[in-house]
Parts: sequence; C-alpha cells; structure tokens
Amino acid sequence: MLANFIKKGLTEKGYKVSIAYDGRTGKNLALEQDFDLVILDAMLPIFNGFEVCKFIKGHHKTVPVLMLTALVSISDKVEGFGSGADDYLTKPFHFDELIARIKALTRNQKATIKSKIYIIDNLILDTSKKSVSRDGKEIFLTTKEYSLLKLLMINRDTILSRAHIAESVWGSNFSGETNIIDVYINYLRAKIDKGFSKKLIHTVVGMGYVLKD
Repeated sequence: MLANFIKKGLTEKGYKVSIAYDGRTGKNLALEQDFDLVILDAMLPIFNGFEVCKFIKGHHKTVPVLMLTALVSISDKVEGFGSGADDYLTKPFHFDELIARIKALTRNQKATIKSKIYIIDNLILDTSKKSVSRDGKEIFLTTKEYSLLKLLMINRDTILSRAHIAESVWGSNFSGETNIIDVYINYLRAKIDKGFSKKLIHTVVGMGYVLKD
C-alpha cells in the first residue's frame, strides 16, 4: 500500500516509477533498467534492502540509493550507509521531505554521473544513449535484445544459465518456455556476430551462454 502511495505521488510530480515487491525482483530491475534513483525499504522478502543496496552499488555505483524504512536505530542506519546507501529516511515521513531528498540526490547525480560504457573487443554498449555498435556500425536492438546483451556484457566471461537469464531479463515470474532464451540468443547473434570472423556470443553445452573476447 505504501509503495503504491509513493508511486502515485511521484507520478503526479512527473516521475516515472517502477515497483519491486521483493528483493529478487529489485535486483533484476536494477540489471534490466537504468534508474536515476532507487528507493529501498530495508525489510523486503527474499533479499532485504541492505543486500539489494550492496548488489545495486556493485553494478551501478553512480545510482543514488535512498533507504526508506521503519528501522530507526543507529545500528540500522550504520548498516544502511555501510551497504552503500546515499541517504536514509525513517517512517513515518512527510512526502514533501521525500521529494526534497529525491531532488537533492538526483541533482547531485546529474552533476557527477558519467555514461556507463561496456566494451568487449569492438562491441560497444553505451547505457546513457542505450546504443550498441560494433566496429563503428550502429546496431538496432529491441528492448529485450538490449537487456539480454547488457546482462551478458556486465557478466562478461561468466557463464549464465538459461534460468538466470530468464529471471534477469524476463523477471522472476517468467513462466514461458526456456527455448525463448535460445531464440533471443540467435536474434542477438544475427545482429552482433554475423559478418564478423570473431564470434563473441558462445554456447557452453549443458550450462548456458557466455559473452567473451
């Protein structure tokens, strides 16, 4: 109820908001999308907010994280800031104060953030422009293709199982056939590897896929 209340208020202020009701979904969203700010409750199912915060900061160091929680002790705040949080607001709170803190955090972020660019061989993915190119030629990808490629590039040289890919790109509620992963890998190969002697997307039989030079 509180998450929906915050979303309604922020949407009315012109913000675009995504909600994750548990820590696992929150981790997936952090990999799939580029956020200007993350608001985290500490007491989340599956993975708590402190764990999610560490995960987010491990992948997107420049994204500001605001902990919004009923945990008010000094030790809780110390744990929150220790996990990488940029600000800590306790419940109950005034919505105007939440807005003020969001503005301060995003203002600071915009002043310092740099585009996150992933480069493997001559393949380049620019997260700020959401653009992909190889050997200087722009490659146009669908939203899911982009999310899949970004996941592979973030985890370069790491074998990702079909289950992990499905959960990260399609979400924890993914219920489709796992061969959809193979289909999208083939889509990517047609756009990323076709025409190049060096192939970057590799199949590891019985295990999954890996992107490596």
